[in-house]
Amino acid sequence: MLALATIQKHQSGYSAQFTCPLSHAISEVWAVLTDNGKLQKWMSNLEMVDLKKNGNMRFNMNDGTDAFIEMAITDYMEQEVLEFEWGKDSVRFMLSPTSDGSILSLRETIGQLSDHTPKDLAGWHICLEQLSDLLNGIVHKEFPMEAWQNRVAEYTLLVDEAEK
Repeated sequence: MLALATIQKHQSGYSAQFTCPLSHAISEVWAVLTDNGKLQKWMSNLEMVDLKKNGNMRFNMNDGTDAFIEMAITDYMEQEVLEFEWGKDSVRFMLSPTSDGSILSLRETIGQLSDHTPKDLAGWHICLEQLSDLLNGIVHKEFPMEAWQNRVAEYTLLVDEAEK
C-alpha cells in the first residue's frame, strides 16, 4: 500500500512528494513509465510522443473527441528522470536503485493550491498503485472511482493542513 504524499510549502508554492518502493529493477519501472503500451495501462490519458528533453507528450482527454493537451518534457535522463509540464505546474518522476529493486519518486510542483489539488493528488496516488500492480502482473480494467474518492477526502485534509 502506497503511503500518502507529503505536501510542503515553499516560497514559490508547494510540492507534493510520493515515494514508491518497488521490488523491480529500474529498467522494468522505466519501461512502465515510458512505453505507451505499458504507460496507458496505469495512466490511460498519457501518451509519449517525443521522449527526450524538450520533447513532448500528450494528455488525451479520452472522451471520444480525440482532444488532447500537448505537454513539454522539461527534463529527461534515460532510466533516471522524466519531468513534464502539468498545466501550470510540473510533474517529475525519479528512479533510484535499491538492494532489492528501486524507488520511484513522483514530485508534483504546485504553484497555487486549488479545490482541484486534492483530486489531482488522489489521482496520482491511485495511478501509482496501479503502476505497482502492473509491475506485479495485475492490470486494472477500470479506474477505481470509489478508492479515488476516498483518497480525495484524505488529500483534502492534507492540502488544508499545508495551507495553514
